[in-house]
Amino acid sequence: MNPGTIKQILLITDGCSNQGEDPIAMAALAKEQGITVNVIGVMEHDTIDEKGMKEIEGIAMSGGGVSQVVYAQKLSQTVQMVTRKAMTQTLQGVVNKELRQILGDSKSVEDLPPEQRGEVMEVVDELGETVNLDVLILVDTSASMKNKLPTVKEALLDLSLSLNARSGNNQFGVFVFPGKKKDVEKLLDWTPQLESLTSIFPKLTTGGITPTGPAIREACAYFKKKRSLRSLLSRDDEQYFEESM
Repeated sequence: MNPGTIKQILLITDGCSNQGEDPIAMAALAKEQGITVNVIGVMEHDTIDEKGMKEIEGIAMSGGGVSQVVYAQKLSQTVQMVTRKAMTQTLQGVVNKELRQILGDSKSVEDLPPEQRGEVMEVVDELGETVNLDVLILVDTSASMKNKLPTVKEALLDLSLSLNARSGNNQFGVFVFPGKKKDVEKLLDWTPQLESLTSIFPKLTTGGITPTGPAIREACAYFKKKRSLRSLLSRDDEQYFEESM
């Protein structure tokens, strides 16, 4: 069984969007493209109001992902937990699909006898260690996030270390919203390591609007770009092999 590459958007924010498209609709669009959207709401001394909470939960639900609201000091373990939990959910979905093809439409992991269920969950755990993972991280840099950004940076470095302990390949990209000149700005192109954030993060400026919807839309476009580049490269490889024979 090869689930291919798991694609996730990890949105880190502390409040409501107030510019551009509806982020819940954008998350649904991401899900249609096979991308899971996870959301972490970060609090410090402040709290996230009911509207913000609803939006955070709505984005994750619509994007087929996991949401969690935490105080900044617990951010690191939460980022890892949410990423891994969403990965397991996706893999369980893949496994359930395979089971339905073998056992019929009404069957899922939960319907199996305990022993077989345990074996299937072992497969899911094993896939969790070996599957390739692309995570595009969207960081809210509106004014209220200013004091939380050093904690966000540390949490992302820990995430990189934790996921790189797996045998599967990881690729991370980082976007911030709002950017200096645009609603959404690319901070870091696809990379297997996030260490370079150490030098980039302190230079970030905060302030302005919270264009969460445009950030998710931009992330979807970026995944698409990566896919078309990959297929272009594989076509070139095929051509190269054909010419070499």
